[in-house]
Amino acid sequence: MTQSTSERSTSDLVKAAVSGWLGTALEFMDFQLYSLGAALVFHEIFFPEQSAALALILAMGTYGAGYIARIVGAVIFGRMGDRVGRKKVLFITITMMGICTTLIGVLPTYAQIGIFAPILLVTLRIVQGLGAGAEISGAGTMLAEYAPRGKRGIISSLVAMGTNCGTLAATAIWAVMFFSLEREELVAWGWRIPFLASVVVMLFAIWLRMNLKESPVFEQVNAGQEDNPHPAPPALNISSMFKSRSFWLATGLRFGQAGNSGLIQTFLAGYLVQHLLFDKSIPTDALMISSIIGFITIPLMGWLSDKIGRRLPYIILNISAIILAYPMLSIIVDNGYTPGVIMMSLIVIHNVAVLGLFALENITMAEMFGSRDRFTRMAVAKEAGGLVAVGFGPVLAGIFCTIAGSWWPIAVMIVCYSAIGLLASVLMPEVGDRDLSLTSDAADLPAAQHILVKEAR
Repeated sequence: MTQSTSERSTSDLVKAAVSGWLGTALEFMDFQLYSLGAALVFHEIFFPEQSAALALILAMGTYGAGYIARIVGAVIFGRMGDRVGRKKVLFITITMMGICTTLIGVLPTYAQIGIFAPILLVTLRIVQGLGAGAEISGAGTMLAEYAPRGKRGIISSLVAMGTNCGTLAATAIWAVMFFSLEREELVAWGWRIPFLASVVVMLFAIWLRMNLKESPVFEQVNAGQEDNPHPAPPALNISSMFKSRSFWLATGLRFGQAGNSGLIQTFLAGYLVQHLLFDKSIPTDALMISSIIGFITIPLMGWLSDKIGRRLPYIILNISAIILAYPMLSIIVDNGYTPGVIMMSLIVIHNVAVLGLFALENITMAEMFGSRDRFTRMAVAKEAGGLVAVGFGPVLAGIFCTIAGSWWPIAVMIVCYSAIGLLASVLMPEVGDRDLSLTSDAADLPAAQHILVKEAR
């Protein structure tokens, strides 16, 4: 079984790769800028009249509002991407995200306009979330459909590298802000700088996507080429998507990774600073160093998945996260250890439970779905998992830790998230190098057809 695609040059592949990387970097820079702002300063700027614990919960709730919008955006823009093309939708989504992030930097504070300040913040987060709901899935779909067999894992890992770059950039910017400014300056005006600076990345990403060619697989499947042996399925409906085994397996994979991300990158940073009174540089510096190490972790996992398949690395990483969760967290929250030891523990659990899994996620999910509605199903699966795990996870962690008066609910939640990811990875079929022009979802194919696909690799 051979996948025929429209001709694309190496230059086209490079443009697609850079476009996916840059757009995803902007998305994660946007969200990490906000998540660290919510964890470290927004409770004072937008919720100053609340107690420290309640203010952190409210700030995390505003963070979660963006994730509720993301699933709506996944449906709207995902279906649009399957109908009119990946390129057009990716242009729209990156523009929406970039403008909203910049506007957060000019918002008035609670001290200036009262309750309208957090209302405006939530509004921008919702619009931003609509675009972000399809951005990373669109980038992952586009790059998977561009990449040649045998190299999809490492090439598609560039999308995950974009998340790493975005996290690194946002964390580095906040670290510079805390190093350069006094607390009063940061709360008064310094917090605006990271959001305003994102406009530079947005403009370059928009220019690049204007010069990008459409996905070759999309063109092939939608042109109705005579040599395409795969008939078009009926138009997508939501009920058929929810009946798909592939959809629920992909959602489980996403749930495990995204839940760990929300806890480690968002909630834990705020918990260390606000509840345990750690120096703010400890979580920000640790995440920054971890993101740098991720430049090795991510392509390594992508390369490994090209060699041994997608399924086994997923299983290994989830088991490792389950084993490491409690011992790493027990060190991270204990100020009896040196800052270096605490930071190293945070780096280890972040690379295993977040970055390593995300390196596999985009290509695995793209290969799991059929060509006609790949964008939609991938986007909805990602955002359905993200909505519950990332949108509500930090809020629930704050509530559980407040009730328990301890940090151990964080470790329990990481174990639970990783267990869900492990179950999904055990149940999923091997999809490495699957023919992306197939219209059926991988987990819904008969066993015999899986054997044929595997033999064609």
